[in-house]
Amino acid sequence: MIIYNVTINIEDDVHLEWVEWMKNEHIPRVMATGYFLDNRMCRLLVEEETGTSYTIQYTLKNMADYEEYQSLHAPALQKEVMDKYRDKFVAFRSLMELV
Repeated sequence: MIIYNVTINIEDDVHLEWVEWMKNEHIPRVMATGYFLDNRMCRLLVEEETGTSYTIQYTLKNMADYEEYQSLHAPALQKEVMDKYRDKFVAFRSLMELV
């Protein structure tokens, strides 16, 4: 199993709106692509100088599914986030394998 992890620090003035948008719109669209088995969203329990940090973890069966998702769907879905919250967040992505 593969975990696709997105860690985001979102500015405090929009973070509550962003959480609702992620839970009600963005994550359901990602899941609707059919590549992911499940997902979870967590708030990081760390003191940040600015903003609030979250992780969104999506589970996939294998790397082939991840690679296909990345080529067919990720650019448009990432653009939605960028268009809506430009200059309000920083994000990084990582891949993990369950062992």
